[in-house]
Amino acid sequence: MATPLFQAPKGTRDVLAPESERQRALIACFAERAIGAGFGQVVTPIFEELGVFERIGEATELVSKEMYAFEDKDGRRLALRPELTASVVRAFVQHRPPTPWRAWYEGPQFRYEKPQAGRYRQFTQVGAEILGTDDPHADVEIIALAWRFYEAIGLTRVSLLMNSLGDPTCRPAYLEALSSYLHERSADLTEQSRATLEVNPLRVLDSKRPPDQEIIDAAPSMADHLTDEVAAHFEAVTQGLEALAIPYRLSPRLVRGLDYYQRTTFEFAADALDSAQNAIGGGGRYDGLAEQLGGPPTPGVGFALGVERMLLACDAEGAFTAPDNSPQVFVVDVTGGAEASALADQLRQHGIRADRGFDQRSMKAQMKLADRSGAAWAVLIGDEELAQGVVTLRDLRGDQGQTTIERRALVERLLARPATNGEP
Repeated sequence: MATPLFQAPKGTRDVLAPESERQRALIACFAERAIGAGFGQVVTPIFEELGVFERIGEATELVSKEMYAFEDKDGRRLALRPELTASVVRAFVQHRPPTPWRAWYEGPQFRYEKPQAGRYRQFTQVGAEILGTDDPHADVEIIALAWRFYEAIGLTRVSLLMNSLGDPTCRPAYLEALSSYLHERSADLTEQSRATLEVNPLRVLDSKRPPDQEIIDAAPSMADHLTDEVAAHFEAVTQGLEALAIPYRLSPRLVRGLDYYQRTTFEFAADALDSAQNAIGGGGRYDGLAEQLGGPPTPGVGFALGVERMLLACDAEGAFTAPDNSPQVFVVDVTGGAEASALADQLRQHGIRADRGFDQRSMKAQMKLADRSGAAWAVLIGDEELAQGVVTLRDLRGDQGQTTIERRALVERLLARPATNGEP
């Protein structure tokens, strides 16, 4: 095969069937559960004003290095969205829906980072947000929605990591203690972490670089600096999870990758994947984000789950295989092609998946296509069948052979046959 003139850009990919159908089914499964929990879908633009995402925090690599930012023809500074929470909160501030506002979403995000297994420069996420309440039970409900979704797609080896990042009343004291500790040991930190330390010491805890780990493991804990109110909120969240029998593990160094998080933060790890790259989703509270985007003080909590990473975890566990969307019937027409169009259209109108061949191929060639399509049945129509108003129905997957039936009875006959693997 000759090398194509153009290929998908580095870090992106074309998703073809059946994998595309599997991805669509996964999103549909999430949508069903989100809608069942009272969430309505929100669809935001793929690009936003750059300032929407700059609020995420300049100390994050996402803002400083990974955003696809550009100027449009009118000189406006825009960015392809690198994540969706900021876009959803911007939409909330702009439209002011009644609170508590429950929103779910799905769609592509864009980050200029090194491509890895399940991580692309264009990737898909599903997620959910609740804005307008700081009730710890909202945190529990958000986490439970994600957890039950994982159960629904057959993932059994998922760990929930939990932490509290404090709030503006208790975080300053912790940041002072953490900064002092890290500066004392800065000579042993990686160059990247030393640079991060000067901007936001908390972000150093998110480093996955091996030379930083021993220092991070011995760092002061946020849990020792929480106010009674924040500690009580986090305890209510963990107790709520226990009441739902959702297992979790406290992770004092968990900070996630975005600066807007405070109080509850959490991450889901797929234990079937390599531990260095096993995060398949996460989220937390972002109570100050609406204010940063020009809105009134509005608490919020939510999560985002990476579709590609989840499907890798499903592969590792043998879960959530691609749905069988192959045609149920393949129409073989050797009378010119018009009858194939009419029959296929008739079948589709009655909910029967139907395919056909083109280019007036021979009976033998069309039967090869029928077999390759995965269809359970072939409907054959030649000059003799056309003249008599009948069709030949041939079993392609079983031992029922073939039979001749009146054309007008075809739909009823197919619908009446016992279903096997979704086939008529």
